[in-house]
Amino acid sequence: MKKILLIAILTTQYLFALVSITPVELGEKPGLSGKFEAGLETKRGNTDKDNYKASLRVNYDNNESYVIWGEFSGEYGESNYVKDTNKAFSHLRYIHSLTNDENLRYELFAQLESDEFRQINSRTLGGAGLRYRVFNSLKNGKGFFGLGSFYEKIEYNNPQINPSEDNVRLNSYLAYRIDISDMSTFSYVLYYQPKVDDYTDYIVSNQLELKLHILKKLFLKLNVTLDEDSNPPIGVKKTDFTQTTTFVFDF
Repeated sequence: MKKILLIAILTTQYLFALVSITPVELGEKPGLSGKFEAGLETKRGNTDKDNYKASLRVNYDNNESYVIWGEFSGEYGESNYVKDTNKAFSHLRYIHSLTNDENLRYELFAQLESDEFRQINSRTLGGAGLRYRVFNSLKNGKGFFGLGSFYEKIEYNNPQINPSEDNVRLNSYLAYRIDISDMSTFSYVLYYQPKVDDYTDYIVSNQLELKLHILKKLFLKLNVTLDEDSNPPIGVKKTDFTQTTTFVFDF
């Protein structure tokens, strides 16, 4: 009883929505499925803080040749009644098999995002690529390598300081997942996205996720993200580090 009470208290205090980085695999969840996560943090007293975040993920898997999924999230926060977080994100991806053994697939994707405190009014991108299953032989483990490109258009909050950008970037990634148990997983994703005409201008993203089953539909999720932009807009730091510990209800 004490354990359940402690979990409930921690869940109320630290629940935040997280975009799952676990690679989507064809045939794992046939049909229509989804996940909704929402969180609220409120502090009053010596620190006044409010933070709200929610995300929705919807998947459709035909269990034969393709899977399509969309993800939508938003976050807003204030500290001492001063806004310090305001961002939104949406992503749509289509994955289709190219070979009978399903090791090689092609991907089509589109994304729209905004982040006031990274000076991004809007970032719109669309692209395509190939995804190859590097291995599926290790017990409970899967690895994927992706290679493609995308076009992005970035509009900044202050165009006089940071003019808008139109870029074509290479998109390469390595995604790995291992099932620790029947319901617990470890995932890692590395993205490297240089401009095709200037490889000194690149974006690198590292994401680690550990999802541990606690009881029934309750999970503990540990997420670490390290992002680097070699040429950020004026007034924005090159590196962002985020570590989050959350409790998640999976339906």
